Order: sequence, then structure tokens, then C-alpha cells
Amino acid sequence: MVKVKINEKKGNKNIKLLGASSLFNDVGSEMITSILPFYITALGGGGLAVGTLSGLREGLSSLFKLLGGWLSDRIGKKLKFVFGGYLISIISRLLLSFVKTWQSILIFVSIERFGKLRDAPRDVMITQSTKHRGKGFGIHQAFDATGGIIGTLLVIFLFLKFGLDFKIIIFSAVLLSLLSLIPLFFVKESKTKSIKKGLFQGIKKLDKKLKYFIFVTAVFTFANFGLYMFMILLAKDFTGSFLISLILYALFSFIFALFVIPFGKLSDKIGRKKVLFMGYVLFLFLAISFIFLSSLIYLVAAFVVYGLVYAMTMSNQRALVSDLSGKMKGTALGFFYFVIGVVNIPAGIIAGLLWDINYQTMFIYLSAVAFISIVLLMFVKEK
Repeated sequence: MVKVKINEKKGNKNIKLLGASSLFNDVGSEMITSILPFYITALGGGGLAVGTLSGLREGLSSLFKLLGGWLSDRIGKKLKFVFGGYLISIISRLLLSFVKTWQSILIFVSIERFGKLRDAPRDVMITQSTKHRGKGFGIHQAFDATGGIIGTLLVIFLFLKFGLDFKIIIFSAVLLSLLSLIPLFFVKESKTKSIKKGLFQGIKKLDKKLKYFIFVTAVFTFANFGLYMFMILLAKDFTGSFLISLILYALFSFIFALFVIPFGKLSDKIGRKKVLFMGYVLFLFLAISFIFLSSLIYLVAAFVVYGLVYAMTMSNQRALVSDLSGKMKGTALGFFYFVIGVVNIPAGIIAGLLWDINYQTMFIYLSAVAFISIVLLMFVKEK
């Protein structure tokens, strides 16, 4: 791969354009995500169905994330994968409006996630745009989270205006998602040489430090697998209000968006591992607190804390993978997404089965997994 000379000014513009694209996509994505648990239960699905959905959303798309990263290395082009990925997601969301069973929701949501083949190539473009990767990934993640806030607030508005009409919400989400394609026409792609290595050969060549870190994040994913879906359901059960549960989800997204850039900058200064360690420990306390959930104040605090956990972990995990990835950054990031995605499937199913027993049982299990993750994280080595 050609060593890319980084122009920070142009690079920051690229990151913001990619972020804007992500924002519009996430407006649509989060509009749908925030109603999915209720959509499933309205069609007869239970805790197992919600857990399976949570796993499948990442699991079945994980292969495409890996292929997207590897193919972008092999071809030497990234932007076409980003554009194509968003387009696939938009088309799949439109098809979601025609479902009549909760099983069909699982199928179409899984297809929608195939558009995630864009993730690894997009992350490589962010890496090539700045030397300050913690900040760069933090900026992109902030756009992402802001889109989530707007999407959730739009769902609240549509709910108050039209009631819980799933089709109106989904069609509105599709129209807004189309805007995600516009910023991509202005993104400038850095020239890179193609790397003619096979997929398995590329994975085999990845640094052992990177592989161990991916293993640690995989273990943590058994606890942090898309927990917000169950938190939304728990908020609905606890308060008896669909509206309050959406407001709490918007609060989670707001805290995430507010703190993700500061924690990205902090990781640039003190190291990714220290910030990730804080996030893992905070998640452990969060899981334990849910075992003893007793009031609405506790619930509000839990959504705030989970927003902080996301801000500490989501972008900094990607940044550390990029730090340790060497030349085949697309393959490395794709492999990271692949492993995490595959783990999401059993993680969601296990959590769903435990949820159907009772939610305290699920959170006891999540607490144990979080503790193991913290111990394993201690042995991660940064560059």
C-alpha cells in the first residue's frame, strides 16, 4: 500500500462529509430501530425474537463487512463500497414496510444490514484522513449518534401526530435515508495501491496483538450486544409508556453524541486501552445496577450511563483496531466487524432466553461476562 500523505484540513472535510452521510442514514436507521421491539411484539414475537433480531442485525451482515474490507484492499477503492452499502440499506428498509409476520422482520432487517459492507472501507478512509484517529473516529461517531437523536425525536413526533403507525414511520425513514447518498459525491478518495492477497492469507498476516484485542472485544460483545433494545422494552414495562421509553432512548443517544469526541481526544492523549477500560468497568456497574432496578430515576441514570459506555468504547475500539492493523487496514477492520457480528448472534439469543426467564437473570449473566472482559482487557498491548 502507498503511504498516504495526510492533509489534515482536507482530511477533516472528508470525515465531516462521511459523517454527514452517516447522520442522514442513521436518522432513518434509528427511526426504525426504536420501533423494532414494539413492531416485533405487535406481530406476536417475544423476548427470544427480540434477542435473535439483536444478534442477526449484526451477525448476518458481518460476512459482508469482512468482504467489503478485504475487497476494498484488493481493488484499492473504498468509496464505491460506501455508496453501494448505503443504497442496499435504503432499498431493504423500504421492503421492511411490507412485512406481516415477526419472522419476516428478522429476514428484512438482516438483509438491510448487508449494506454494512461499507463500514470497513469507510473506516479506512477516516484513518487515511487524519493522524488523530481517536478524534477522527469520534467526530464520525458524533455525526452517527446525532442522526440517532434526530431519528428518535422524529419517531416521537410521528407517534404523537399519527399514533403508532409503523408504515408511516418506515416510509419517512426511507425518504430521509436517501439524503445519505448526497455528501458522498463530494468526498475525495486517497489513492492507494491494491493488495493482491487472498482473504484468509490477509487475516493470517494480521498482528497477534490485534487478534488478541479482537478476541477481547468479542467476549465483551456477549454482554454489550445491542442491549438498548432490551432497555427500551424494560422502560416500556416499567413506566407503561411507549413515549417515555423513546425519550429515554433519545437521552442515551444524546449523551453518546455529546461525549464521543471528548473521549476520542482523550484516547489520543492517554491511550485507547485506558479509555476502553473505563468503559468496560462502567458497563459492569450498569449491568449490576439493573439487577436492583427500583425506580424511574434509576432507569434515567441507566440510559445516561449506557450513553457514556458507548462514547468510551464504540469509536475507540475501531481506532485501536486501526492502530494495530498494519497495511491491510480494510481487511483488519473487516475482520474485526466480522468477529463482533458473528458473536452478536449467540449473544442476542442467550440474552433473549434469559430475558424470558426474567430480566434480573439476564443482567446477572451480563455482569459476569463484563467482569471477564475487564480481566482480559488488562493484557491488551497497544503500539
